[in-house]
Amino acid sequence: MKYLYLWSLSALLALTGCATTETGGPPTANADDAPKISSVPHTPNYPSGPLSPINAASLQGNGAVTSLAVPDDLWDRIRRGFAMPDLENDLVSNQEQWYSSRPDYIQRMTERSSKYMFHIVEELERRGMPTELALLPYIESAYNPQAVSSAKAAGMWQFMPATGTYFDLKQNMFRDDRRDVLASTRAALDYLQKLYNMFGDWHLALAAYNWGEGSVGRAIARNQKQGLGGAYTDLSMPDETRNYVPKLQAVKNIIAHPERFQAELPLIENHPYFQAVTLDRDIDTAQVAEMAGVTMDELKSLNPSFNRPVIFKAGTPQVLLPWDNANVFRRNLQAHEKGQYASWTVWTVPSTMTVATAAGMVGMSENDLRAVNNIPPRMMVKGGSSLMVPRSAAVKQDVSSHLADNAHIALTPEVVTRRTTVKARKGDTVARVAQRYRVTAAQVADWNDVGVKTAFKVGHQVVLYMPVRVGAAPATSGGHAARGSRSSNAKKPAVRQTATKKAPSKRSTSTTKKKR
Repeated sequence: MKYLYLWSLSALLALTGCATTETGGPPTANADDAPKISSVPHTPNYPSGPLSPINAASLQGNGAVTSLAVPDDLWDRIRRGFAMPDLENDLVSNQEQWYSSRPDYIQRMTERSSKYMFHIVEELERRGMPTELALLPYIESAYNPQAVSSAKAAGMWQFMPATGTYFDLKQNMFRDDRRDVLASTRAALDYLQKLYNMFGDWHLALAAYNWGEGSVGRAIARNQKQGLGGAYTDLSMPDETRNYVPKLQAVKNIIAHPERFQAELPLIENHPYFQAVTLDRDIDTAQVAEMAGVTMDELKSLNPSFNRPVIFKAGTPQVLLPWDNANVFRRNLQAHEKGQYASWTVWTVPSTMTVATAAGMVGMSENDLRAVNNIPPRMMVKGGSSLMVPRSAAVKQDVSSHLADNAHIALTPEVVTRRTTVKARKGDTVARVAQRYRVTAAQVADWNDVGVKTAFKVGHQVVLYMPVRVGAAPATSGGHAARGSRSSNAKKPAVRQTATKKAPSKRSTSTTKKKR
C-alpha cells in the first residue's frame, strides 16, 4: 500500500509539471514562468464579412458569458433588456386575456410601432433603462403619435400641456413637440428616470407617470401612517392607475412568449427605420415629400408635430425620413437650384382687424386665410397675432427663431351690431345720447350725419348701431319689452331695432366689443 501511495503521488506531480499556460490559471509572480513569445511569424486572420456589434442590452446580463450574436429582430433585443420585476396577480391575467382575444388590435399596434421602436430601444439602452419601457406607448396611445386624450394629453407618450412645457416640449401654432418622435421620447425617458430616482421602484414610477408623482407620494405617506406597505400593490389608487402596470405586464408577457397567447408579432428588423436630415432653409412639407419620394402620410407619420404646410428651420431644424429616402432627399436638395423652398411665411398683424381685412392685405381669400390658420367664423384677429400667409418672391428672409418659437394667434369675437332708432328726450344732445348708450359722440354724429355738438328735438328718431350677442334672438320691434319682463326692463330706454348686420366700415371706431 505504501508503494502504491508513492507511485500515485509521483504520477500526479508529473502531470502537474506538464500543464501549460493555456489552462487559463492566474499568472505567477515568477518571471521565469511567464509564457514565452514564439519566434514563428504570426499571420493575422481577418474576418471575411462585416463585424457584428454587441448591443448594450447584451452587456447588462446576470454575470453569464455575453453572447456575441446580434439579435435576430428587435423583439429579441427587447426581451434581452427586460429588467423590471414581474407582477403576477389576477389583474395581469385579465389584461392578458383582453389583449390576446384581440389579435387584430395587437397587429395594428405592433405594425404602427415598427417605425419608432428601434429609436426608443436605442435610447433606453444608452441610458441603461429597462426595455419594458419601450412597450409603454402601447398602453398610453397604442403607439399613435397623433393620439389626443379627453384630458388634452397628446402624442404617443401622452404628455399633458403643462408637463410637456416643463420638459421643454414646444407647443405653438407651428408645431407640438408632444407629438414629435425624438423630442417626446427624450422627455418621456427623462420623466420616467426622474420618477424612478424619486421612488426607487419602477412600478411606483409608472404609477406616478399615470397618476402624478404627488398623488403617489401622498398615497405612500398615508400607508406609512397606518403601518401599511408602500409597494405598488399596497396603495389605494384610482382604477386606471391600478390597471396601468398590469396592462404593461400583460403586453410584456405576450411579447416575451407570443406562442403562449397564439399571438403573431410582425417582424421588426433590428436596424433604424428613419434618420434625421438637417434643414438649412424654410421649406414646404409637400416639397420635402416630393424631393424624398415619400407620401405625405408617410412624412406626417414620422413628423407628427408639424401643424402647418411649411417647416421653419429656425424652430424645426431637422426632418425625419425613412432611411433610404433620407439619402434621396439630400441629393435632390443639393441638386435643387438656389432659391426659396418655402411658399409660406409669417405675417404679424399690426392691429385688431377682421379676417376679411387681413386677407385683403396679404392677397388671400378670407376662406383660405381662415383655413390655413384655423380661424373659426365670427372671430377677429387681434393685433400682434402671427398669421401664416403666402411668401412672395421678394421675401428672401426665412422666419426668425423668435417667431418660430413664440408665434401665436389671439382672437376676439367680431362686433355684430343692429341698426336701432331711439326717440330723443327733452334736452338730448349728441353727447348725452352717446353717454346714455355707451358709445362715442363722434359715432352718434357720424350715424346721424350731424355735428358732435348738435341738440336733438324731442321725439327725433336718433339712429344708433348697438352691439348684440351673436346668435341672440331678435328683440321685439317698437321698443316694447317682452311679456312678463316689463318690470326688469322698465328703466331701459326703448329701442326700435330694424336690421341686423356688421357695423359699416366707416364706423369701425366703435369701442364696444365683446370679450372672449
